[in-house]
Amino acid sequence: MRRRLSLRDERWPTRDAFVIARGAKTEAHVIVVEIAQNGAVGRGEAVPYARYGQTMAGELERVETLREAVEHGASRTELQDLAPAGAARNALDCALWDLEAKRSGTPAWALAGLSVMHPVTTCFTISLDEPAAMGAAARAAARRPLLKLKIGGPGDLDRVAAVRDAAPASRLVVDANEALGFEDLRRLAPELANLGVELIEQPLKAGEDVALEGYDCPVLLCADESLHTRAELADCARRYGAVNIKLDKCGGLTEALALAALARAMGLQVMAGCMVATSLAMAPAMILAQGAQVVDLDGPLLLARDREPGLVFTGSEIAPPSRALWG
Repeated sequence: MRRRLSLRDERWPTRDAFVIARGAKTEAHVIVVEIAQNGAVGRGEAVPYARYGQTMAGELERVETLREAVEHGASRTELQDLAPAGAARNALDCALWDLEAKRSGTPAWALAGLSVMHPVTTCFTISLDEPAAMGAAARAAARRPLLKLKIGGPGDLDRVAAVRDAAPASRLVVDANEALGFEDLRRLAPELANLGVELIEQPLKAGEDVALEGYDCPVLLCADESLHTRAELADCARRYGAVNIKLDKCGGLTEALALAALARAMGLQVMAGCMVATSLAMAPAMILAQGAQVVDLDGPLLLARDREPGLVFTGSEIAPPSRALWG
């Protein structure tokens, strides 16, 4: 029986304003794709991201251009050649994984070659704010084992120091979202190392991070905005020791798994990341998160409410997704 594709966008308010160096957001605006065949329905969720030139209207239109191919049976492998990396391909790719799992009765993690799915421990994000406010947020989250701090300008050292003082037992990573200059990084990195920061995400602008080549940073550097697919991996390997793989950037779980395998073969650590979205977007990334050195799948924790059924969080530990949710 021929497939039937349905498409919609949804808005999910955040619990508080989510603030990074580029700005703030108060909702997650997501694409949801459903692909039905023979009574089974596969679902995928994705987030168009303005930083990468995407709009909701543009990504919805891209899905529409792929409707005929998908409804006539295009595979995940064929989809890689039919659409560029991005939110539209991610939603379709994840829906196809889910559909195959539902139709075959084989969990998506088994289709991906895993023998078992384990719970993972996620970062919990502290939004960019004044040091006192970030310290207060960290104090409220001090029982979480891993905190991710958004930084991005004057006062960054004070921000990290305030969080460290408020959550002395938590491991820390920081995310600059391209907001630092190279000299800023050189000045800050030793101080961040002294505060116990384990990783710095994307300190410099993508395209300007060639300056990192040959720099011996005292804190592990992780590419985010500089990495989308395997095409950028060789450049990243010369500049970073880790890469943040997000399904929305690379265009789905299919590319994410290939990208992670190649990154590991090149000696890079893997971070499984996300945009702010519901559990439906996080569930496929749970497969990517198996074996990742850092997991950042806290999107649902940042929302005022999540979809049901959603992922089950026990503190910062995420249980594998139920089949009713995805996969």
